[in-house]
Amino acid sequence: MQLDTRAQTLLKALVERYIADGQPVGSRALSKISGLDLSPATIRNIMADLEDLGYVASPHTSAGRVPTPRGYRIFVDTLLTVQPFDEQSVESRMRLQAPQPQKMISNAAQMLSSLSQFAGVVLSPRRESVFQQIEFLRLGEKRILLVIVGPTGDVQNRMLLTDVDYSPSQLVQSANYINQNYGGLSLDEVHRRLAGEVRQLRDDMSRLMQVAVEAGSEAMADDKDDMVISGERNLLSVSDLSSNMSSLRQMFDMFEQKTGLLQLLDMSSKASGVQIYIGGESSLVPMDEMSVVTAPYTANGKIVGTLGVIGPTRMAYERVIPIVDITAKLLSNALSHS
Repeated sequence: MQLDTRAQTLLKALVERYIADGQPVGSRALSKISGLDLSPATIRNIMADLEDLGYVASPHTSAGRVPTPRGYRIFVDTLLTVQPFDEQSVESRMRLQAPQPQKMISNAAQMLSSLSQFAGVVLSPRRESVFQQIEFLRLGEKRILLVIVGPTGDVQNRMLLTDVDYSPSQLVQSANYINQNYGGLSLDEVHRRLAGEVRQLRDDMSRLMQVAVEAGSEAMADDKDDMVISGERNLLSVSDLSSNMSSLRQMFDMFEQKTGLLQLLDMSSKASGVQIYIGGESSLVPMDEMSVVTAPYTANGKIVGTLGVIGPTRMAYERVIPIVDITAKLLSNALSHS
């Protein structure tokens, strides 16, 4: 249902006051802060209509009203006035330029937390198991160290225990074959192509290459740090989230298990711009009192991950939204020029 201007103004005033002080808002307070020249009776009638529509609710212990998840949704979608944020000031604090992309991502999570005073989270770029070159180092009889160098210079190691005792020259020959024919491809692609393309090599050499590629894929998958979270402890000081043990348990289960957060962040990477997930409205947010504000970030124009702020439903969205938006833009720029 489309709200008229008076109802929108009163709902906006109620949500902003509730975010500011956390107390149910009564009709008398609304008449003072809304700027509307309405009688208390008219305000009560409009608030009753908003309650019937599910935008506000009346706690049993108070005559005032509080916003519902549906009320927060219409507030952030249509009524919110986002505060301008000094991008240069944020950029000077971000320290996103770092020698390794993972360090930039960690810095971004820390700054999201610092600027919002809630928890910052960054879903790391999906790392394809692409290699630039590999090396085999003979450590002893039937023991080989596999060294994988990625496109950005990152190195992964994996120990191989083999059925055959390969000579150093055989190891060099195998590494050279893979590097010359498959360098720059994903290890999964190499694995598929090796099955049909190495018949000209001896069986034991072919087996070594297959084992190496499988181990390399596992090594790069194990090394993934899918998500970086910073500032979880900030949420302990938010009474809405830490008011009872059940809420605390839910909150830290979410951080420990990460599955729901990964699903939420992955979903938001498919959308453009800032997305807001409100507890009680989205099944992806495990607590009614929690909201997550997210935005995708890019590298060289391609969306590679998502970042955001996790905080209470009663957060200052007009301040958090630009923090998330600017951080996503700065991280995108840093990754694109790294």
